[in-house]
Amino acid sequence: MNENRDLEGLLGCPRCERSPLTIDDDGIHCHGCATQFPIFDGIPWLFAEPAAAAGEWRQRLGLVVARREHDAMQLEKRLARRDLGNLTRMRLEMLAHAYRDNARNLVDILAPMEIAAGASYATHLALRTRLPAPQGITTYYANIHRDWGWGEEENSASLDLVREAFGNSPATGKVLTLGAGACRLAYDLHRELAPTRSVALDINPFLLFLTARLLRGEEIRLHEFPIAPRSLEDTAVLRLLAPPAAVDNNFHLVLADALRPPFARECFDTVITPWLVDIVSEEFGVLARRVNGLLRPGGRWIMFGSLSFAHQDAAIRYSLEEVLELVVQTGFAEPEPREATIPYMCSPASRHGRRETVICFGTEKLKSVKRAPRHSALPEWIVERDKPVPLLPSFEMQAMSTRVYALLMGMIDGRKSIRDMAAIMEQKRLMTRQDAEPAIRGFLIKMYDESQQTESS
Repeated sequence: MNENRDLEGLLGCPRCERSPLTIDDDGIHCHGCATQFPIFDGIPWLFAEPAAAAGEWRQRLGLVVARREHDAMQLEKRLARRDLGNLTRMRLEMLAHAYRDNARNLVDILAPMEIAAGASYATHLALRTRLPAPQGITTYYANIHRDWGWGEEENSASLDLVREAFGNSPATGKVLTLGAGACRLAYDLHRELAPTRSVALDINPFLLFLTARLLRGEEIRLHEFPIAPRSLEDTAVLRLLAPPAAVDNNFHLVLADALRPPFARECFDTVITPWLVDIVSEEFGVLARRVNGLLRPGGRWIMFGSLSFAHQDAAIRYSLEEVLELVVQTGFAEPEPREATIPYMCSPASRHGRRETVICFGTEKLKSVKRAPRHSALPEWIVERDKPVPLLPSFEMQAMSTRVYALLMGMIDGRKSIRDMAAIMEQKRLMTRQDAEPAIRGFLIKMYDESQQTESS
């Protein structure tokens, strides 16, 4: 697994998009833009801005650890009360201990990031490649327990669907799993189909550092925190995580952004995107072009997930029919999708599991298409400090809201009523008294609810 030199012919620079990269004992080097990418715990760290990404992930780790400590302290405050029942006391003591133990485990697993010398989070270039806001250290924490703990039924169901999507095209050659998560599907496919090389890419270092340790033969114990525990003992379950068997040196882990994949063009025989289109910010047609650019002519793309697009824009939350049309338009053969219902996050310790209907298809690359644009997380007027900031409609609306909220907060002096405030709003010709009263009441309700949440946390 640590034979990263096997990757040398596959890698391309995620920053300047040149290839190949060279690998030596000091890390991975791009001679086009002179960027050096580190290797942490045997895993290439191939973010476009490697130091900034390390700094941002360390910051997110700090937030999680602080939250775990805060939660443990709040539980201990509750334990000081005398009105708790014995069972409640047992549960809260268990949780407080588990939170602190979990924080120590997270720090231990993510220790390789701490050796990143000179990591600078305050770099404007990092804004171009910032990490997605929803992606936290523990965003897919439950998946770890499913992949390497209790999830044999779910893992087998996913493997069967993806294996069927290969059809008569076996997974020989070089296989890339984009958005591999905790890597169980990529691991199972590698062991089952024996490709010459497998690369599992994910953006989350917690998932890959933990997987690397498991695949080296380490046994890791980690608490699971079920959403709806079946019993008191299931409130925090200490799981032993372990892979079913060892994996050979042709299985590689890579830490990078799937929207800035650090690979040479057309170097893979198969690209698998499990649940990726459901969570990334990129429009499906652009992502399909990006996958096309990674595949050799005749290569195969296997898509697996629920097609529940995470976009606010309804125009790009595509139906299955639109997805299939876009697949053809981006250089692939028309797929024959299979729909199946499989178990999803059905932990034996939780009542929260469900069955999920998923779509899976495999399709052949018929032709190369125009290269997908380089992904940028933010517009140039945020990245470049000298560019004018446009007055977007949403900014105008927010500016008005801010002025109104500031006026309301300024009127709260312990003497004025809602009626008094509404009269002032009318005098300032912001709105009629009839409209102002419910608006002020709604604002105060929101402020009151937030204050109650803060006091109770």
